[in-house]
Amino acid sequence: MILPLSCGTATPPSTAAPAPDTPVSTTLAPPVTSTSATAGSSQTPAGSPEPVKPVGDTVNTRKVTFTSAKPVSGGKRVRLVWWSGVEPCTVLDRVTVKETRSRVTITLYEGAARKAQDVSCIMVAVEKTYTVKLKKALGKRKIVDGAKR
Repeated sequence: MILPLSCGTATPPSTAAPAPDTPVSTTLAPPVTSTSATAGSSQTPAGSPEPVKPVGDTVNTRKVTFTSAKPVSGGKRVRLVWWSGVEPCTVLDRVTVKETRSRVTITLYEGAARKAQDVSCIMVAVEKTYTVKLKKALGKRKIVDGAKR
């Protein structure tokens, strides 16, 4: 699912000052209303997160929190969902999984693809998903977001 974000932009100020009794008008740009996928990304049904895979070798790599983590495949996998930006400016670099007896700590890392260095990207929120495979079924273990630690 792609959610458009927009900031209103006032028209450039005039260099001449208005007359003292003249009302001043400010016009804001209309909000972005398109919900289609951006060029180069795969379209997903409305309301569905965009499936992605780690690409590695990103720049400005950082931890990203996920909004949900749902056990699937009998607890042998965990489906992660999070909000992100458009590719190639924001891509999944890697996912780390640390399993103990009581918890499974999953950390998402995102950054810009190296080819995005000379690219201008729009500010659009994209809901993304990735499913990690666990060494052992989740069972009663707690899922922990490694980006929040």
